[in-house]
Amino acid sequence: QAIVKAAERGIGSTSQLLQFGRPPTAHNKLQDLHELLKQWELPVQLQLMETPAGVAVDGAKLESCLRTLVDFAVSRHPATPLTIEFLGPVSRGGGNAILVGGVLLGPGVLGAAFPDVYQAVFTKDVITALNGIAWWAVMLFVFLAGIELELDQAWKHRRESSLTAACALGVPLLVGCGAALCLLPFPGWIGPKGQTWQFVLGIGMGCAVTALPILVLLMEKLGILRQDLGQRILRYASLDDIAIWSVLAFILMDWHRLQQQGTFLVCYAFAGYGMRKLMPKLPLMDRWFVALVWLAAIGFLADWAGMHFMVGAFLAGVVVDRHWFPVEKLDALRHHVLLVMMPVFFLSTGLRTNWEVGGLVVFGCALLLVVAQLVGKLGGVAIAGRMLGWRKGEASVIGWLLQTKALIEIIFANVLLDKGIITSEMFTAILLMALVSTTLTIPVVAPLMRRFGFGGQLVVGQAIPGSTVNDEPAAQRQVS
Repeated sequence: QAIVKAAERGIGSTSQLLQFGRPPTAHNKLQDLHELLKQWELPVQLQLMETPAGVAVDGAKLESCLRTLVDFAVSRHPATPLTIEFLGPVSRGGGNAILVGGVLLGPGVLGAAFPDVYQAVFTKDVITALNGIAWWAVMLFVFLAGIELELDQAWKHRRESSLTAACALGVPLLVGCGAALCLLPFPGWIGPKGQTWQFVLGIGMGCAVTALPILVLLMEKLGILRQDLGQRILRYASLDDIAIWSVLAFILMDWHRLQQQGTFLVCYAFAGYGMRKLMPKLPLMDRWFVALVWLAAIGFLADWAGMHFMVGAFLAGVVVDRHWFPVEKLDALRHHVLLVMMPVFFLSTGLRTNWEVGGLVVFGCALLLVVAQLVGKLGGVAIAGRMLGWRKGEASVIGWLLQTKALIEIIFANVLLDKGIITSEMFTAILLMALVSTTLTIPVVAPLMRRFGFGGQLVVGQAIPGSTVNDEPAAQRQVS
């Protein structure tokens, strides 16, 4: 991607040698391109020349190789660019497409157009089976989200992390609560079991959600996950995640079952301490089995106490340290869950949408939520950036990344719907808001990063020491 971005700046329009600096990323990417051209037996080849300053290539040859490579890729997969931009943000398993498919197959579209077909395909038993698979999949996903938390790093940088997380959560929470208050005079949004304060706080927190697991995937795609900026964003999102699930637990508190919930929390604290003592002593393979039993047990007990088992899944993950497992294995498990199991959750979620109050009304509510969460999240991060003296453009990049809703928002909305706090129509509006916010992230953040010079940088256009190709010092351009 770095080479392509550099080529878009015109570096391949001259026959002079192009000097790429010594950073290993640039050198490795050129090597990868060289091997790819050989592997696909394309009619052009890239000759790399080692120099004291790094590696150099012929500009015209690089441009020819890139054009050939792009033409070849597009000829094999014509829809690749659109597919990546639309399907990529939610998951690499095609979550957006399956979610939209579920909406189209739901009662509001297929059920309205062909009710007999809908009733024949999606019987009660089929829906029950889909929901069972979906909830186990999402429990695994939320459990992995809890494992991803960087609490030790957040504590190490507690002033900056706590201030930014508070602004990034508090401001959109307040703006979202304001949007919920605007909806109160109109019927059809509060669920049959929901109280006014639960609805307002639930919608407000929905506007403040940041999807930590998907944020990891997006930053990996942007190439900043292991950089300082990416690690800072992970710290902010980790603290916000704890606050979000804590507020959700508060919303779901059954005040008639306080004794059960208190018992659960006390037992969880002792069990969590024991879990942290036990896990490091176990062989690696046994840790996986114990972790799954731990997940099922805490999820069941949280549900027994009157909280949702999603809260239990997150609490189960919080006490598990990421370094107890190989990083590549955790990443593989997350990707497999997204690819194999989460599509069932997306389909199940889409089937729960409802348009009875009117399609335009639902879209209007979704638009209100999108505006509220964007204004709140970007405004909150901007306030933190001003207080902490961030460089220009940093607050915009961080704010747009933290507004990613994706799966966590959908899970959050499912829990509120299950507990009767919101209606199917409100659930549909939240779903649309999650889709829009996530789909916007990469198209907005990538240009911002290029504009303000974030991410890995390549130095191009330098004259190679000792060469006679260029008599004048060429201008150096920093390419994101």
